[in-house]
Amino acid sequence: MKNTYSFLLITLVALTAIMCTPKKETNANENVEHFDWLTGNWKRTNEKKDKETFENWQKISASEYSGLGFTMQNNDTISQEQMKLIQTGGIWNLLVIAPGEKEFTKFEMSDIGKEMFECKNDTLDFPKRILYRKNGDKISAVISGDDMEIKYEFEKIK
Repeated sequence: MKNTYSFLLITLVALTAIMCTPKKETNANENVEHFDWLTGNWKRTNEKKDKETFENWQKISASEYSGLGFTMQNNDTISQEQMKLIQTGGIWNLLVIAPGEKEFTKFEMSDIGKEMFECKNDTLDFPKRILYRKNGDKISAVISGDDMEIKYEFEKIK
């Protein structure tokens, strides 16, 4: 009988300790090891007929990816932007700089999943939100603001 009470007391103490332990807050960023699915050369498939848009992504290190997006018309580059996915302190962010800008604009990761991510910066007029999603050999990107949304469809260049 003494053993039964000891067993019940130990079990009760253990269950109480488990139930009273604070739950650790989790961050979607903690589950992402890499954005390797984004690497490579991509061509926009839903661009206007007289233009061609490309994105090229490469892995710099385990905590940094570098992207270059550019649009060409009549064999001339008419727009270009540099992008970086950088992990600092376990948190991923997207940084974007267009020609004429002096500093990268930071978009904070708001959602990360397998082969997708979403970033936001509510201080901007446009875009406030950037979403990337991979589907097979294709990637879709959506940039949006309050009343505007632009969809990009890319396929991998082989």
